[in-house]
Amino acid sequence: MKLSDSGLPSVQRIVTGHDEKGRAVFKSEDLTPTRLIPSGDASFLLIWTTETVPANNNDETDGREREAGLTLEGGSVIRIVDMLPGKESPMHRTNSIDYGIVLEGEIELELDDGAKKTVRRGGVIVQRGTNHLWRNTTEQVCRIAFILIEAPAYVHDGRPLSEHKPAATEDYR
Repeated sequence: MKLSDSGLPSVQRIVTGHDEKGRAVFKSEDLTPTRLIPSGDASFLLIWTTETVPANNNDETDGREREAGLTLEGGSVIRIVDMLPGKESPMHRTNSIDYGIVLEGEIELELDDGAKKTVRRGGVIVQRGTNHLWRNTTEQVCRIAFILIEAPAYVHDGRPLSEHKPAATEDYR
């Protein structure tokens, strides 16, 4: 098995669908490593995207092949993120609701006011369009599954808060 750039194992992805009789079938299966992103703080692997929310289960496009940045306008994204030891993400906010599930290790979540929480293996984060960063304060890689679904910008005092994305968001495969 090929290791990810983070040193963790590759990620198994199984995709289901339907045959010509409308019965459930396995469409594909792969084992793919995460790859280091240009900032050097994490390894990413895009698992699937949908072009719309709600999703169209009649769309036969392999969701991994759809162009996606950090989020996908109008759609959804699931990716695996391996946050490397001692690294942190930039402070950022996206117009999405994000579900983060810590699969391995632990991660510190910091909000723009400096408040921090540590999330350990099995922990779930519901990120609701807030400005935040991720920090791995340990010596082990932290693997997180992130599901991002487009949402309108949060409105504060009658004005939507703008997105604040890291500079290089063109391809987070």
